[in-house]
Amino acid sequence: MVSDQGGKANFLAELKRRGIDVPRDDHRLDALISVVKEREAEGYAYEGADASFELLARKMLHGLPEFFNVTSFRCMVERRFDANGQLKTVSEAIVKVMVEGEEKMSVAEGHGPVNALDIALRKDLGKFQSEIADMELADFKVRILNGGTEAITRVLIESHDGTGARWWTVGVSENIIDASFQALMDSIVYKLMKNRDMAGLVAAE
Repeated sequence: MVSDQGGKANFLAELKRRGIDVPRDDHRLDALISVVKEREAEGYAYEGADASFELLARKMLHGLPEFFNVTSFRCMVERRFDANGQLKTVSEAIVKVMVEGEEKMSVAEGHGPVNALDIALRKDLGKFQSEIADMELADFKVRILNGGTEAITRVLIESHDGTGARWWTVGVSENIIDASFQALMDSIVYKLMKNRDMAGLVAAE
């Protein structure tokens, strides 16, 4: 179990379950445990976000490829009357990403800022676009970790793809949009990573 109370044996068991081998006395394992505990103290909940935990573990223990890099994003929410005089709320997101040295910009509208960001982020990832075509956001949970207008917010996102696989990712920030974006990023990177794991297994058969 991954938690702020988890010991080394628990971490090793969780890593082994994900096919990640690391010696018990490896200094990178100690560093991973420290980072997880620090992040959970900040509000991250890896028990409910297996995919985010696996990404963090693989990055710290063996490294992860940088499929793409988000250089900036902007999200706007506008409340206005439409041509029929009906009051409506429109969310628009603009995302700029670097893929293989090429900057791409995507703009999308959605039913709320998170939906708009999700659509924009997955709109044009160059050669990786076809790999995430079957991926969808299935659930979205928000928890306020402390009171007030400057409260820390934790966002959990469940994603699924055409294979039936489902995974959870987490983001934490004082800004709910930023927390959501963190979780969205993890969900896409996890999908790309698992695609490569499966491709390796197929090639080995």
